[in-house]
Amino acid sequence: MSETLDRLADVDDCWNRIGIRGDQSCAQLAGHVHCRNCPVYAAAAKRILDRLPPQMAEGDGGAPEPAHGDLSALLVFRVQREWLGLPAQALDEVASVRRILGLPHRRDPAMLGVANVRGTLTVCVSLARLLGLEAAPEARERPAAARMLILGGAGRAVVLPVDEVQGIHAVELDRLEPLPATVDGAALKYTRGVARAGGRAVGVLDETLLMQALERSLA
Repeated sequence: MSETLDRLADVDDCWNRIGIRGDQSCAQLAGHVHCRNCPVYAAAAKRILDRLPPQMAEGDGGAPEPAHGDLSALLVFRVQREWLGLPAQALDEVASVRRILGLPHRRDPAMLGVANVRGTLTVCVSLARLLGLEAAPEARERPAAARMLILGGAGRAVVLPVDEVQGIHAVELDRLEPLPATVDGAALKYTRGVARAGGRAVGVLDETLLMQALERSLA
């Protein structure tokens, strides 16, 4: 246990000091509402997961426990009624909702328009339309839990509005459950499998295939 603590000694657990579990004096809370929506929290989660040993608990001296695969940080979020996940390393930022400006003559129905991200107009794409999820009435205002996921990196960033961000979970991406037989179409094409996170089944998106689809929608 002491070895594990040494590995984590330089990770600043600001969420326990000035965040939602501390005195809530963090200036970022007003924009992020909860620490789990903050990029600092996501970055710390990735550092922690990178440093944890493959097995946190030692055996009782009997037969060795079966080895587990490597843990990865998965950001879990909701789009309409579907809970989905993306590896946290694929994301640049989880941001508060910005106003989306529509674009004339959009060729791809998944393209929503552009939003101002740190002074740069960045294209917004609807995951619901891209994945062919069940249509829902468009709300004039997104709920307070809504966020925008930003991925793609400098020069090719894309904004994905989502209805809720649940948080970061540690999962074994090499041990995903198969998708239910009822899943078909685009959702099947872009989903690697199902993970259990936060007490629910989460469809884990393939970040490479998703990014390729996003780039095609922008072409």
